[in-house]
Order: sequence, then structure tokens, then C-alpha cells
Amino acid sequence: MKRKLLGLGLCVAMVMSMFAGCSKDAAETSAGGDKLVVGFAQIGQESGWRDAETASIQFYAGQNLDTIELKFADAQQKQENQIKAIKSFIEMKVDVIGLAPVVETGWDAVFTEAKEAGIPIVLVDRMADVGDDLYSTFIGSDFILEGKNAADEMATLLGGSGKIVELEGTVGASAANDRKTGFDDQIAAQYPDIQILESQTGDFTRSKGKEVMESFLKTYGDEIKGVYAHNDDMMLGAIEAIKEAGFKPGVDIKAVSIDGVKGIFEAMAAGEANVTIECNPLLGPQFFDACAKLKAGEKVDKWIKSDEGIYRQDTAATDLPTRKY
Repeated sequence: MKRKLLGLGLCVAMVMSMFAGCSKDAAETSAGGDKLVVGFAQIGQESGWRDAETASIQFYAGQNLDTIELKFADAQQKQENQIKAIKSFIEMKVDVIGLAPVVETGWDAVFTEAKEAGIPIVLVDRMADVGDDLYSTFIGSDFILEGKNAADEMATLLGGSGKIVELEGTVGASAANDRKTGFDDQIAAQYPDIQILESQTGDFTRSKGKEVMESFLKTYGDEIKGVYAHNDDMMLGAIEAIKEAGFKPGVDIKAVSIDGVKGIFEAMAAGEANVTIECNPLLGPQFFDACAKLKAGEKVDKWIKSDEGIYRQDTAATDLPTRKY
């Protein structure tokens, strides 16, 4: 627990410089100049990426205490905890509810409660499988495109042919569903000589990623020429397993993952990973801007996309000092 708290503190420090100059204009657009009261139900602390997102939201709110009041709940990777938090936010009569859903389904009832209470819902970084009328906006990435880009990068690394394995994210999570769909469909449609030997959940965590990769290596050994992970943390665990099995990650087994955390840039700079598809977690400013507009009765886009890129091994050492998470 202490290590997790320390990691979160470090994430806060990392984003301080980025948000130090943030204005309070978004919060001040709220009706009557009253404080913007926001309830946010976070998934938990399953990865460094998630910690960075939490830090971004908490730090921005902390820098604007005169205009923003944040009610924060950590669901510890459990949907039932997020539902309880949302119900609590409704009872508190917050202005807006923010949510990074643990899984896609099972939200209709509690979202309907929020709608009936007149409280808009902002989905952050993960979608929920509900009607468009039950949420106001989604802030985040195109997960299917991320998967498609990862497939193209893997194909380039393998020269269009080879056997690979896939480390999936949390079962039922929109990021895992879409990153799998984008990758698998692109491989099937464009790269018939690439075979996905097996695909299994690593639950978005480094420890589980290592455990699953160990199993893959015991089963397939040197047949594996590439590994695709739905996030960098699982890939970092997989890299440990690959090295312990006597292979060279990034060389014997090509490594493509998603998120863009500092750890994967360090691995790429060391030659142990090949590509990361960025998924930006620093969403605090966009989140509170949308919340303030919703409180003021303004319209917001149904999908607010974040700016992201693709980073490769050959530029990792140069890119590393600029990374914020």
C-alpha cells in the first residue's frame, strides 16, 4: 500500500509542471460563480497509467480549490464499489459525476438514477454500454484504432509473418474489448501470415502479465516471435518473463503495447521493447472543462478525443526525458 501511495505521489509531482499554469476559466464558467462539485469514481490503481490519470484529476482540482470541490472514490477494481460511489454522489447532489468504468456493461440502472436526479455523467478513458441519453460525453481515446495501429506496427517488426501471443486487459473493459477487436481484425484482414497462437487476460497488471507470459513461453517456447499487450504494465511483466526464460525481449520476441508510460520508454531505450501506442492519461483539464460547461448548461461534444502518438525504439532515448507519466 505504501508503495502505491508513493507511486501516486510521484505521479502528482510529474504532472505539476504541466498544470502549474492552468487557468481557472473552466471552473469559473459554472452558474452563479458557485463551486463546481464533482464526484469521480476511479477504477483503482491497477497500473502506472491509472495512477497518472488519478494524479491529473486530483492535482487540477487541488490547484483550483476556490472553484472546484472534488469527491473522489477508489473502487479497487470492483464494479459494485463504483456503483455504490455513484449512488453516494447522487445523494450528495453533486453537479457532475465522472466515471472510468471497470467494465462496459451493467450501468443502466445507476446511470438512470443519475439522469432522473438531473446529474450529467462524464465517462473518462473507458466507455459504458448504455444509451446515448444516459451520459453526456466520453473523454478519451479510440481504442479500436489503437489496436489497429498496434497490429500494423507488429506486422512491420515481423516482416509480415510469424506467430504471436496477446495479453488482454481486464475482461469486460471497453479498452480491452476494443484493443482486441482492432488488433485481431486488422491482423486477420491484412496479415494472413501472422498467427495469434493464444490470447489471455493479464488484467492490465504487471504481475499478471508476467504470469500469463510465463505460461505462454512454457507452452510455445521459441515459436513465439512477438507479443502484443493491451497496456504497457502487462508488457513490462512479460519482458521479465521473457528474460527469465532465456530469450531477448525486443529481439527474439518483438514487443508492442499500448499506453506510453515512462517504464516502457525505458525498456525501449534498453532495446527490450519495440513500440508503444500512446494513450494519454493526463485528462484533468479536459475533464473539468467539460464538467464546468455541463453545469453551466452548455453543450459538449459527445466524444472529446485526446492527442496521442506512436513511439518506437529508435527514438525512445530522446523521447524519454519529455514524458510526463
